[in-house]
Amino acid sequence: MTEAVSTPAPTDERPLRILTLNMQVGMPTEHYRHYFTGAWRHVLPSKGVRHNLDRIAELLAEYDVVALQEADAGSMRTARLNQVEYLAHRAGFPHWHVAVNRNLAPLAQHAIGLLSRFPLHDTRHHPLPGRFRGRGALEAHVREPGHQPLHLMVAHLALGRLSRERQLSYLADLADPGADTVLMGDFNCEPLELEQHPQLRRIGFSPVHVDPTYPSWSPKRSIDHMLVTPSVTTRAARVLEHRLSDHLPVATEVLLRQQ
Repeated sequence: MTEAVSTPAPTDERPLRILTLNMQVGMPTEHYRHYFTGAWRHVLPSKGVRHNLDRIAELLAEYDVVALQEADAGSMRTARLNQVEYLAHRAGFPHWHVAVNRNLAPLAQHAIGLLSRFPLHDTRHHPLPGRFRGRGALEAHVREPGHQPLHLMVAHLALGRLSRERQLSYLADLADPGADTVLMGDFNCEPLELEQHPQLRRIGFSPVHVDPTYPSWSPKRSIDHMLVTPSVTTRAARVLEHRLSDHLPVATEVLLRQQ
């Protein structure tokens, strides 16, 4: 869903600032015990979640494109609040899209989202293959005058390796051969698995970082990623020390190539 708002094209000197975050439905988790003491927030609305959404929005406002995982599109546990829409408005993003991967209405609507300062074109949602339903990917293009198009994909992959392998193959086939591509999200796997995946290697996808992102209070596993095709120039790729969920955000800058 987007609003028709005119935004300036990025200049040659200004890269596109991109961030990805598994936001855990806005729940402020800071220790393993909070998975149990805060479990009720998966069912009932919480003032603490709304406060944490505002903290998340403060971070997102520093970026041009944001990929969100584990958002809720509006259900009982969020008091019908579409969290992607709320964050888009709160952080000042004129263009946004939300896709529901697993609809458990009225209790929950598990979703992924894209927020952008620039128009999102050709937006599509793809249910991903796997042993269990409920995983998905969202894709869109950024097309700014005088620059090569940028293909954006956000996904939240399965916990099981066999399902992930199928899902990564599916995503590799979605990559636009005519555009620079950034694939990002919570992949639930370490960089080595991504580097060894034959379909990703065929496309030339490579991770922009290897640092741990989970759990946010004591990171040990690198499972939140941005992958880019060989033509993409990135800089300042890093994991941010912002404990806004049980995952740390990943950020980078992508330089839009001139045509």
